Amino acid sequence: MKLLLLRHGETAGNREKRYIGRTDEPLSPPGRAALSPSKEDLSVQSVYVSPLCRAQETARILFPGAVLRIEPGLREMDFGIFEGKNWLELRDDPAYTAWVLSGCEAPCPEGEGRAFFCRRSCAAFAGAVSQSLGRGERFAAVVAHGGTLMAVMERFCGVPYFEGGAPCGCGWLLEITPEAWERGTVLSARRILRTEERT
Repeated sequence: MKLLLLRHGETAGNREKRYIGRTDEPLSPPGRAALSPSKEDLSVQSVYVSPLCRAQETARILFPGAVLRIEPGLREMDFGIFEGKNWLELRDDPAYTAWVLSGCEAPCPEGEGRAFFCRRSCAAFAGAVSQSLGRGERFAAVVAHGGTLMAVMERFCGVPYFEGGAPCGCGWLLEITPEAWERGTVLSARRILRTEERT
């Protein structure tokens, strides 16, 4: 099975480098315009998608003929009191400094910690893959968030956490066989740098 693991299209908060986690922000007009389905996208059978509107909008644009399956566990990290702010607005906040110095592993105040977030994201991804393999699908997709991609790529493909993300509208193409999935083998993956390069 081939599986596209994609980050949603751009939002206004993304352009301003803000921490947009639980905030349910839609795609921006430029973000929407930058997305267009490829021939390959039209072959996708199921799309597992975060419940946040930016991911669902992206999925509907890129995979118009696929079944959308909402997976709550694929939502972005909850950044707590850092939500909606960028590093310039936070640079003098001692709580933010402490979080960054922890390698972004400590829980965000009133939000999530990285370990919990990664377990949640990876459990949702594993459930999606198992469902698609169980249905005998040959091509599926996951549309989620930058943090979700980092968590999944680290756990299942051995990519260091901060190297597993992607620009908006981009991501990874994974090859998954039932045998490799059952064995827990590290999955092979190819980076998809731009939406237009996916064909």
